[in-house]
Amino acid sequence: MTLLVTGASGQLGRLVVEALLERGTPAADVVAIARTPESITDLAERGVQVRRADYTDPASLDAAFVGVNRLLLVSGSEVGQRIAQHANVIDAAKRAGVGFVAYTSITRADTTDLLLAAEHRATEELLAGSGLPHALLRNSWYLENYTGQLPTVLEHGAVLGAARDGRVSAATRADYAEAAAVVLAGEEDGHEGAVYELGGDHAFTLGELAETVGRVAGREVVYRDLSVADYTAALVAAGLPEGYAAVLADSDRGIAEGALFTDSGDLSRLVGHPTTDLETALRAAVVRSAA
Repeated sequence: MTLLVTGASGQLGRLVVEALLERGTPAADVVAIARTPESITDLAERGVQVRRADYTDPASLDAAFVGVNRLLLVSGSEVGQRIAQHANVIDAAKRAGVGFVAYTSITRADTTDLLLAAEHRATEELLAGSGLPHALLRNSWYLENYTGQLPTVLEHGAVLGAARDGRVSAATRADYAEAAAVVLAGEEDGHEGAVYELGGDHAFTLGELAETVGRVAGREVVYRDLSVADYTAALVAAGLPEGYAAVLADSDRGIAEGALFTDSGDLSRLVGHPTTDLETALRAAVVRSAA
């Protein structure tokens, strides 16, 4: 059984490969593809099949998918181009006779009005129309979206957002990656037709995020709730491109309305252990920032 992970040089894809190996998949049965395979030569040194492929290059995908039985499509990072890119991957998987595709989507992609969800919903529809056996891994927010901002939060003593008192079911990339590895490897069952709403066991508000940061760091941190327009402006002022800032602010608007909340328990059930909680993730981030 040959298992392929796309985007293996990215933060999530790399962790999926590591999770497969840690859970006992032989390295020779794992194919890791990347646009820059030289960035994952260490995986090749451990016996993983490293191949070059680009979502925009169908010929490279055809070559990379030879002999592959099951495939994880990690969603691309180029917002606005992902539908065409994902279509290339799905079409190549069909041509190669791949038996199963798992796709990293977003919470309730079929019904949510989040700006970020439109390309995910379109990709889910492409998979449904492809005839390929598949599963949907609908990931909520990454805890790293918040722990990565820790230095800025501590500098200003504030978490900014537009999420009001909405709860977000964030989890670590490692937890999502382990779930993807379980599904890709077909552990427990084949997962064909499954739709998993994945998120952390303990959802939190951004006010609770600020309180937890303050407790972990030993200083006062407050949450400042802004309008979506004002939050967008604040992100642009901090140096983000306007389009990206608008997507992030819209995501906070969605959090306020429950768009990134799930209490399905799917993530912890798949991985077989509780998900990493917010305080644990923040304490690890503090240690890393101090190193």
